[in-house]
Amino acid sequence: NRWSDEPGFATSTRRTGITGVCGAGIVEVIAELFLAGVITPDGTIDGSRAARNPRVVQDGRTWAYVLHDGEGTQGEATQGGATQGGGPRLTITQNDVRAIQLAKAALYAGARLLMDDFGVDTVDRVKLAGAFGSQIDPLHALILGLVPDAPIDRVGPAGNAAGTGALIALLSGEARREIEGVVRRVEKIE
Repeated sequence: NRWSDEPGFATSTRRTGITGVCGAGIVEVIAELFLAGVITPDGTIDGSRAARNPRVVQDGRTWAYVLHDGEGTQGEATQGGATQGGGPRLTITQNDVRAIQLAKAALYAGARLLMDDFGVDTVDRVKLAGAFGSQIDPLHALILGLVPDAPIDRVGPAGNAAGTGALIALLSGEARREIEGVVRRVEKIE
């Protein structure tokens, strides 16, 4: 898989077209739409923008933002969401924004509970683990408040932490013994 600004993207998507947006990509889109004022601070796609921006479109009782209108065209949508010119029409809907708000609430609540348990109001560093954490742009995570405020150069991926830990445990008896000791000392915070 390639990002849309990487060489070879057009070739790799020629047959299937663009079919969706990954989790890290949707975070970037929503953060940029917020910075542009298309999404309000309360998370509403601002329908008043439709008069100035043809990408803001009615979506039932709410509004959506047309991210991709099919194979680079700006053609009219046909029934079923496809555009004349082919390829699926991709929109960012109000439900997409709400899903990110729920994720933000969960991530931030977890971090806040840990911070409260340790009696701290700020953090010096944030490490993002897992596949999502390795791809997410720290700036966009901070803009949306997905993670507690920290210096941007101190927010970043932890890499494949679970995979690396498993590999270390597999290859080293000493590391396995150390892990067993750490597991006994782990403090669980509900």
